[in-house]
Amino acid sequence: MRGQWCALRSRSFKRSAEYVHPEHCLPPPAGRHSTVPWFIVDCCGLTCATITWMLMLYAEFVVLFVLLLPSSLWYGLTNGILFNSLVFLAISSHLRTMLTDPGAVPKGNATHEYINSLKLSPGQVVYKCAKCCSIKPEQAHHCSICKRCIRKMDHHCPWVNNCVGESNQKYFVLFTMYIALISLHALTMVAVHILNCLGDTYDKCSSFSPGISILLIIFLSIEGMLFFIFTSIMCGTQIFSICNGEMDVEQLKNDKKNFLKKSKWISLKDVFGHPFSLDWFNPYVVPNQGKAELYLYVV
Repeated sequence: MRGQWCALRSRSFKRSAEYVHPEHCLPPPAGRHSTVPWFIVDCCGLTCATITWMLMLYAEFVVLFVLLLPSSLWYGLTNGILFNSLVFLAISSHLRTMLTDPGAVPKGNATHEYINSLKLSPGQVVYKCAKCCSIKPEQAHHCSICKRCIRKMDHHCPWVNNCVGESNQKYFVLFTMYIALISLHALTMVAVHILNCLGDTYDKCSSFSPGISILLIIFLSIEGMLFFIFTSIMCGTQIFSICNGEMDVEQLKNDKKNFLKKSKWISLKDVFGHPFSLDWFNPYVVPNQGKAELYLYVV
């Protein structure tokens, strides 16, 4: 079933608590979310996450020991600080995306007590997930890997071994942005390195042998170009989805929504925090979910 609250949608029939069969659901375990950290045990996801870290470490090695170490002091120091700062922010964003609960709906909350506490009005519709026995909020979808319904689920990304949803989408966007910046910076330093070494003996340009240095730089260039293209597109599509209030999984399913939509600026603030500040680019700051003005909503 498609996950959504239909509080603003009228239907010609009424779904009562008995319709969703709450008697088939066990109450969710008490205190689970406060005691158990969020971590998905998935072989494919853990493998992809490990590959991501290894590729970043490879780029770090080549940039520091092949491109910057033989260069002048100020050039090496300036670019070294900038590159390592971007790597630190990228790794931090990756870990925050991977270890943050993306917005999981409490498991097994489709019980008589919870449904009665909603105080549903006549004609109001709710949906239950048959897989995790949860009442599904608007824009929530079930993830077969996380085995949970996720609020505002965009997609499950193996590279971060987690779903991208309501609570960690900011960190995922920052991760793709910082990886794109790292790739662009590395490609720029490769170009400068090649230009500076033209006409000179390569022994002055690297502490490694020419053959090894060239191979390391070629692999770094391929990695940089591929990741720059991939993460730039991913970051752009994420921003587009946020502004339009439509997740990737809904676009794939052609799942059209009829609820009240927010303006693009308010939608961005809902993900990155109210109001706009440098905290938008800090993976260690939890977004402040401030209240949006009503006139900034779009019908």
